[in-house]
Amino acid sequence: MNTPPAASERTDGSSVRIGALVPLTRPGWVEAGRHLLAGLELAAREVNDAGGIAGRPLELVVRDTAADPQKAAAAVDELAGLGVAALAGEYHSVVARTAAARADALRLPFLCSSAVLDALTEQPTDWVARLAPPQSRGWQLYADFLLRAGHRRIAVATQPTVYWASGTRVLRDSLARRGGAVIELDMSALTPAELCDELAAQGATALLLLVGHPEPAVPIVKAVRRDQRLAEVMLGAPAGQPEFTEWAALLGDHGAAIPFLRYLPERLGPLGARVGTALRERLGGAPSFVAFEGYDTVAVLADVLRSQGAGRARIAGFWPHVAVEGTRGRIQFSRTPGISVWQWAGTPIQVADRDPAEPDTFRILHAGGESTAARPPTI
Repeated sequence: MNTPPAASERTDGSSVRIGALVPLTRPGWVEAGRHLLAGLELAAREVNDAGGIAGRPLELVVRDTAADPQKAAAAVDELAGLGVAALAGEYHSVVARTAAARADALRLPFLCSSAVLDALTEQPTDWVARLAPPQSRGWQLYADFLLRAGHRRIAVATQPTVYWASGTRVLRDSLARRGGAVIELDMSALTPAELCDELAAQGATALLLLVGHPEPAVPIVKAVRRDQRLAEVMLGAPAGQPEFTEWAALLGDHGAAIPFLRYLPERLGPLGARVGTALRERLGGAPSFVAFEGYDTVAVLADVLRSQGAGRARIAGFWPHVAVEGTRGRIQFSRTPGISVWQWAGTPIQVADRDPAEPDTFRILHAGGESTAARPPTI
């Protein structure tokens, strides 16, 4: 008789290890890393409370990437040597791309939680899967929102990175097909005051912040909000900066009414509502979509480990067979044209902002994605 892989695992108390890549120090986005780790840890705790992986505890081996691709590559090498069954996490797209390439080379399964670059790996791979939607899909939805709101002439304050360049390209292509235009303003060459002068001269009706947080995003917002010439210009942040409490703390009322992308359904179902409550307790405040991504990552990996065991090749071979109820919908992976990794195609997407009348409350302005849910969120 063939014994199922999970049943053949040792039950001597040795742990099943998952390597977790998380930005926990600057220049990484520390608050995003804290939320990601909270989700990963909550799911791991629940797995262990339910008996672990065939009687073995699930252990997260956490490494700080600090938004540094080389540090992430070194962490992948270390974690592979420590015998982890798979990798999880990472928030920053450029860092995740380096980690994914290294994981692919080492034949180490990697379930990426948050990074959105379409080209997460240069070549198609069976070793990497992803929960966040590809940038081309999310930012296309954001372009749809801009057009529906009447914006045709869009300025982008940007910095020279692969991530921002990719986002700019998606926006330009999406808008150009429907008569819109994108004006690039290079923030490596402009001060916030000079940016305001350019905006006034160019006649753009919206400015998108494709820049780092808090610098230079926060000074740009303050400068634009205080410039009477730009009173009618809409500010936007498709990368999601306003999702986090640090944004509100630094900008106050200036940080409201700035639409951004977040990867949540319009309403969370029972699982999402329960996890949202637990995350709120763990974080001491409302969880971001990144915390839910962390939870779902471990939920998926635990399900695969239970059915396939801790063998790396078996884990990677199971991506197309995954069917897990996550906090934001049913998670299944497929091949998406132009995407090099196994992709959750049903990731829910919203364009939301902070309500000017109540900056701690989010308004959903536009939504897309395939996931549905049954009751209001409690986040």
